[in-house]
Amino acid sequence: MTIGTKMHTTLASIENAASTMKTFALETEDKTAKQMFAQYAQQLDSISQGMASRVNYIEQQEPQYKVFNNMMQPQQQQQQQLQQQQQPIPTKTTITTTQLK
Repeated sequence: MTIGTKMHTTLASIENAASTMKTFALETEDKTAKQMFAQYAQQLDSISQGMASRVNYIEQQEPQYKVFNNMMQPQQQQQQQLQQQQQPIPTKTTITTTQLK
């Protein structure tokens, strides 16, 4: 697993945890717990923003760490191969003319 993949996985995990905290805050009826979960969600959102900034910076500095581009390359290659297969193969045609008298 590359550093880019690890960072994207970590970012997704943080975003998932923040969403879970927001869900807990909405579902609980205890006001203290509601505030606590909302505060945790805000903290995780802040961490998520910082992590996303770091991921963007690293991807700009080191393009090989761009996870989504690397994941798309094999798919794009397959699409190009399919397009090439679907294109008609140019055939050689012979045109004959007759002389007019």
